[in-house]
Amino acid sequence: MPLPTRVLLFAGQPERATRLEAVLEFLECEPRVCPTMPDAEFRTGDGWLAWVVSGCVGEGLSDLLNELPERAPGVPVVLIGAEGDFPPLTKAAQGQVVRRVNFPVRYPELIDALRSARHAVANGGLHGGARSLELFRSLVGNNALIRRIRRLVTQVAATDANVLILGETGTGKEVVARNIHCASSRRDRPFVAVNCGAIPADLLESELFGHEKGAFTGALTARQGRFELAEGGTLFLDEIGDMPLPMQVKLLRVLQERAFERVGSSRSISCNVRIIAATHRDLEAAIDGAEFRADLYYRLNVFPIEMPPLRQRRDDLPLLISELTSRMEGEGRGSVRLGESAMRALCAYPWPGNVRELANMIERLAIMHPGDTVEVRDLPAKFHQGAGFDPAAGAVADAPEDGWSAEPRLPENGMDLKDYLNELEMGLIRRALDESSGVVAQAAKLLGMRRTTLVEKMRKFGISRPEDTTEN
Repeated sequence: MPLPTRVLLFAGQPERATRLEAVLEFLECEPRVCPTMPDAEFRTGDGWLAWVVSGCVGEGLSDLLNELPERAPGVPVVLIGAEGDFPPLTKAAQGQVVRRVNFPVRYPELIDALRSARHAVANGGLHGGARSLELFRSLVGNNALIRRIRRLVTQVAATDANVLILGETGTGKEVVARNIHCASSRRDRPFVAVNCGAIPADLLESELFGHEKGAFTGALTARQGRFELAEGGTLFLDEIGDMPLPMQVKLLRVLQERAFERVGSSRSISCNVRIIAATHRDLEAAIDGAEFRADLYYRLNVFPIEMPPLRQRRDDLPLLISELTSRMEGEGRGSVRLGESAMRALCAYPWPGNVRELANMIERLAIMHPGDTVEVRDLPAKFHQGAGFDPAAGAVADAPEDGWSAEPRLPENGMDLKDYLNELEMGLIRRALDESSGVVAQAAKLLGMRRTTLVEKMRKFGISRPEDTTEN
């Protein structure tokens, strides 16, 4: 489902409203100007990308902003103006403000604000304020696969069922585990993670169950294990597929009896721990190869969640990159912007390391090009091939066959930008209609917009709908 593009614009000054409306249209939004307090048509959060408030809407501004959680629950809000232009906000209202932007507006700042709004909407809105955004901030995306993951997390978090998270390295399996914990009734208790593949086999039992003083050479004091540390909370067993078979037997017993003994002790300790396991291995193949116990697999695999690799949801790259750069900025670790050619190259790359590789790349670019706009020439060589970049020439080697170029050149005598963009948009709409055999709904899906929006644009440009050309 494509993200909404409608933006409700509050700006009491006609000149300011006109300027902001033009800017939002240029950024491919559909602004609806509301110079006064909203009427019943606008008193809902449905279908809005954001509410943009730029002061000067009369004495009711304070009421408007502070009633946002009731008027438009979950809708991101962008405030445009100086700090003193807005009244004090309640905590609930502050939870819906994704960005403040100074006036006059600078394009990069407004683009970042709209990216934050899209980020919030892609994650289901800001219902419950900032907590909901924080909960899923690392599960960013509007792709159907990642939206399904968020639904599964919400469903299983309300239970105590064991969860098995499957997926390639770097897809965010621990992120999902932490989100399940944070959304569950155990959120105020510990979340304890242990990598079963990183601990030597002879130490793993002590790591999980603890040991008594003198249980083995070097056990100078008694020590709690991860099960005790996670009491009442969640124990995340990462890379469970690498756990040795003898330990699998002991783990199975704990899952069955909800009790364990420390190494060197015969005293049974009851435990109330939720188990979330994860692995990049094919456990069913491991069972066939006698490397993993089938009975343990069925105990863990009560609620499976399979994480999609990044190459299957490359349409989420802009949102992921926006989230990663915003997080770096918030942590004071620098910032970076990606130009069109760089974004195209990143979208063409297969990302074998998934989201972890992407995060490392963005951090590297922020260190090498702090505050700059990165183009394809600034990326490592492995990204050049997919973008058709020729390092020797310092440019994209050949334009694609459909006539697109990475960076259009301006004619010597200049150009009418509005006419150029209109022609470009009409061409894309006609191409989408051709490729979808005239089915408007399918063409809208190809263009990432609502069917009603596409119909409005076709009417604006005088493009006949397929049914209008059918002979009677």
